[in-house]
Amino acid sequence: MKRIGILTSGGDAPGMNAAIRSAVRTALDLGIEIYAVQDGYQGMVDGGDCIQKMEWDSVGGILHQGGTVIGTARCEEFETKKGRREAAKNLVDHGITGLIVIGGDGSLLGASIFQEEWPDNLRFLQEKGRLASEDISSYPGLTIVGLPGSIDNDIHGSDMTIGADTALHRITEAIDAITSTAASHQRSFVVEVMGRNCGYLAMMGALSAGADWVFVPEKPPDPERWKDEMCRSLEEGRKAGRRDSIVVLAEGAIDSEGNPITSQEVKETLEERIGEETRITILGHVQRGGAPSAYDRNLGTILGHAAVEKLLELELDGKPELIGMRGNRVQGTPLLECVEKTREANNLVKAKDYQKATELRGGSFNSAYNIMQTLFQSHPEPEETPGKPLRIAVMHSGGPAPGMNTSVRAAVRWGENQGHVMLGIHNGFPGLIKGDIQELGWMDVGGLVNQGGAELGTNRTLPSSGDYYAIARNLEKEELDGLLIIGGEAAYDGAYEMFRRRREFPNFNIPIVCLPATIDNDRPGSELSIGADTALNSIIEAVDKIKQSAVASRRCFVVETMGGYCGYLTLMGGMATGAERVYLHEEGTTLQDLQDDVDHLVTGFKQGKRLGLMIRNENAHEVYTTDFMVRLFEAEGKELFDVRQAILGHLQQGGNPTPFDRTQAALLAVQCVDFIIKEAMSEDPRGVFMGRVGGEIHFTGMEDYPRSEDRDFGRPKEQWWMGLRPIAKILAQPGPQHVDREAQNS
Repeated sequence: MKRIGILTSGGDAPGMNAAIRSAVRTALDLGIEIYAVQDGYQGMVDGGDCIQKMEWDSVGGILHQGGTVIGTARCEEFETKKGRREAAKNLVDHGITGLIVIGGDGSLLGASIFQEEWPDNLRFLQEKGRLASEDISSYPGLTIVGLPGSIDNDIHGSDMTIGADTALHRITEAIDAITSTAASHQRSFVVEVMGRNCGYLAMMGALSAGADWVFVPEKPPDPERWKDEMCRSLEEGRKAGRRDSIVVLAEGAIDSEGNPITSQEVKETLEERIGEETRITILGHVQRGGAPSAYDRNLGTILGHAAVEKLLELELDGKPELIGMRGNRVQGTPLLECVEKTREANNLVKAKDYQKATELRGGSFNSAYNIMQTLFQSHPEPEETPGKPLRIAVMHSGGPAPGMNTSVRAAVRWGENQGHVMLGIHNGFPGLIKGDIQELGWMDVGGLVNQGGAELGTNRTLPSSGDYYAIARNLEKEELDGLLIIGGEAAYDGAYEMFRRRREFPNFNIPIVCLPATIDNDRPGSELSIGADTALNSIIEAVDKIKQSAVASRRCFVVETMGGYCGYLTLMGGMATGAERVYLHEEGTTLQDLQDDVDHLVTGFKQGKRLGLMIRNENAHEVYTTDFMVRLFEAEGKELFDVRQAILGHLQQGGNPTPFDRTQAALLAVQCVDFIIKEAMSEDPRGVFMGRVGGEIHFTGMEDYPRSEDRDFGRPKEQWWMGLRPIAKILAQPGPQHVDREAQNS
């Protein structure tokens, strides 16, 4: 395969540019020519200048841009055989034998049909004298790979679609802002979000923002009861102390009879039945716009790279595949199967078979909806539980991480709704030692969903040997039946010591669960920690501004990120911002590395380069510090370029949690509480650390903690994200290196 094409089709989605950049540079690095098809299928039908050869620098500076730089359009011509034949002719004219299509289900279905018809279309063109016989033999098939690009997150075959996370950012930011004005005036707001056939954005947006009611197509309410139920719930919330009411509505919301539920109807219902001033906010295309989130930049980058590699693997007559993300792993699925199941889910909604529709959305859809319904309530509604209620305590330990408060809110409400008593331990282990413990009620945690920091307090102090007796006394005094510790390394170390001392202190023989919450993302047993996504977005926002400053002044910046001895933030931040070099403790840094980097900078700036961006983990090297690197680069740069450092520091720990951190915090906290309730009934309750690995929740016995962690550096012995390092290296190069590799092979 020597030439491939890439196009974006249908609605634009933030992160498409990251996928384009990644695919273009990966192809060029492999010695493959790549052509961008302007304006999607329309450009393929029109041909000519609409199909343009891409070079390495063609995709420079686009990573942070929203939309798609190669354009997109709806194309009715491509829906006809005549249009598809014109498209086939234009691809042959450009020598293209492989195609990457980024878009939604309609775009992907068009790609599948196009590939299936390819031989017939070429024969037709030959019969009409528009193609020579050698063209038929040279282009026996077209290889196609699809990437899921849709803010609705409605494509089967991938946990997340390119653009969905950014859209959730826009929705959550808007609802957070609306909530403050709604509370000031004690008003109700109806917020309409996109999602014609899929309620993902409405559901996860409502869960992230702590809304009070939601309408999604897959879970339609009874047409005779929904108005009464909604109004009763919102009125009870007012009586319980809420000053605002937020109703989130998917644009495709319906009742169980298939009748549309509009934002205007909801507004009028609230005003008539509650007598409360109500406003409508329709977010519209603001959900599509703006710079992509860190998640979407990295998702697009990973999938774009994988798409090129998959094109090289597939046979010319092979069935097209969709490249998606399952957990944190790239996975291919037959393209037509993905399209059919996506459309089947939408058709099941239209056919009023809502149960099967939600099943096709995935098990996490149902789970998230049920959790959201509980958190919406104005007060607990527990069913009768056998035996006396459990007393379960929640505490933080380690550094603050955005999402800690969200975890507490979900844990307290979930436990209380099952009839148990929930308690909060203030200030981490020192609070547990002093007995600074209080009962937490439903409304005590009402405003925590969007707050950064840790309202219960947290620190890195660990108990000394003599403190464990005091802890045991306080556990006995409070009659605790379970303990949820939310935090990082200090949380895990303290929990392990309590687990290890169970024979010495029988009161420690209760279920203890560690929920990973640290921006460093360095906890074993979990691929992503609560807080890391927020920190990554703080990094890219800061670096995007730094890059604008640097370009204006011919300047190189050395940016230092947090992370301890774990390079997750550095690598993923570098990949999301287009850094040309990242320094990780895991890899080490030598003087020769720095000399090579100096030579690279000097050569680049001599050739007209205007920006240099290096990102360094705070503990990458004990001697080659950020200050050392700045002085070295500055000394060698002389009059060519200035060098500045940017130590982001605790900026990365602050701010309101992102939607990803909020939803994961809630979902993981619920799993922890359920685990504690189940284990409390056991004669030998377990102590565990938990997290999501490969898309599944895992609880790992505390006895495995020392074997899972690199104790010298406080990070997992195996770190999945290091597998992304080769991708980051390829994309950060000043140009394709395939010639050098070929010379080495020869």
